[in-house]
Amino acid sequence: MLVAAFLVGGPAVVSAQMPPPEPFPDSRLEQEITISSPGHLVLFSPVREVNNEIRSAVMARLPVKGLGQLYEVQGGANREEARDHYLRELQTRGAQILFECSGRNCGRSNVWANQIFDQSSLYGRDNNQDYLVAGSVDENGKPWLTLVYTVTRANQRQYVWVEHLVAPQGTEIPGLGNESARIKGPVIVPWKGGITYRFEWSSADRRIINDWAGEEGARVILTAYSELKENESFEESAARAEEAAKSLAQVLAKSGVSESRQTIITVGPAVVIPNPDRQGDRVEVMVITR
Repeated sequence: MLVAAFLVGGPAVVSAQMPPPEPFPDSRLEQEITISSPGHLVLFSPVREVNNEIRSAVMARLPVKGLGQLYEVQGGANREEARDHYLRELQTRGAQILFECSGRNCGRSNVWANQIFDQSSLYGRDNNQDYLVAGSVDENGKPWLTLVYTVTRANQRQYVWVEHLVAPQGTEIPGLGNESARIKGPVIVPWKGGITYRFEWSSADRRIINDWAGEEGARVILTAYSELKENESFEESAARAEEAAKSLAQVLAKSGVSESRQTIITVGPAVVIPNPDRQGDRVEVMVITR
């Protein structure tokens, strides 16, 4: 999902005239809107809706101008290919990925479609969506953001929404230019099983991790969590989590991420994170780049 050449640790400096990314070739432009707002909502973490209010751990209302473009993926192409296309476009520009998510980890598609982007065509399946926001700074010090959201609807039609925005010089953008950009993730991988394990992750999740890990010197951190079962000791629960992480490490090794570049941290049931998307038996995968 991410590609290794994205800059980390600091924003890219780009031309002051930065056009939107080239459209995915196998797509058709359905709608284009002009965005000009003193407080345009941009999310840098998964979305939730509580009592009809949008909640997100990191979000900002930014003074921006730019474009919003709705595309429908055509022919035999798919939204994953479209997303990869935009990632390559952003890679070429040296953009810094500020946040990304996949599937249910993003939150409800209904909220993204109708509350965030105001595009009903984007309402699809929660487990068939991806979102990313990337940023860079032009030679005049103005921050640029590109948002890409892809989704598959219940009728199997696939859409891509792209926002390309510029903010005034000095506008604070969460994560842009921070050293924390070296830390990618987490990708949440729920697991089930005992002797053998089944991991609930998508091909997009696997692609994200492999792309992150593709950078020279990158280290993959697998943090293993478990839910404490009735009549189960802490040690037993932690051992289950560790075995699941070891199994996932072997899966990653088969995909090209050697175990020598992986570190397993076993948390088990010791830490409870107040986030509904980060509960239960799971491994959280993060990548730390140089």
